[in-house]
Amino acid sequence: MIRYATRDDLLRIGRENVTESRAKVAKAQSRDPSGLTFLSHSSKDNDLMPGVVRILENHGATVYLDKIDASLTTKSVREIAKTLRSRIQACKKFVLFASTSVKSSTWVPWELGLADGFKRSTNVAIFLSVDNMQEQTWTEQEYLGVYDRVIWGNYAGQSEHQWLVWNQIANTAMTLRAWLGR
Repeated sequence: MIRYATRDDLLRIGRENVTESRAKVAKAQSRDPSGLTFLSHSSKDNDLMPGVVRILENHGATVYLDKIDASLTTKSVREIAKTLRSRIQACKKFVLFASTSVKSSTWVPWELGLADGFKRSTNVAIFLSVDNMQEQTWTEQEYLGVYDRVIWGNYAGQSEHQWLVWNQIANTAMTLRAWLGR
């Protein structure tokens, strides 16, 4: 059985060790992105980033957290785009954190398109989060279906659930740690 993370799941994970979670987010926001895992998200989901960063880093990622960079606020849209392009290109993996907030984001879909071009789909994953388990229809948007998904489930018949990267088309999965390491 597979399931997407809920907002409550991610808030709980982020609060498990608040000091550690905040430190991980602060580090992720200040790193050079070269060779790291680029985490794209809507700024409306900032409260969920401690949980998401914690999950990814506990499975072997070193996260570069895409955020509103103070150095970019005075720059033109073209300069911002150039900076984001180089940061995404420098990263090894790209994870798009997708909640219903992504629909209204200006930059997140564009970042995903860049990642697809630079990384190819094997190095791009969508980390979907739903408000509750009954409201999942938005997760089937066309462009989200192109990529593997970070889910909570059991792997190859194992009874223990764990974080996986799932190819919903082929119905195959690998552990999140294995995906991040390849």
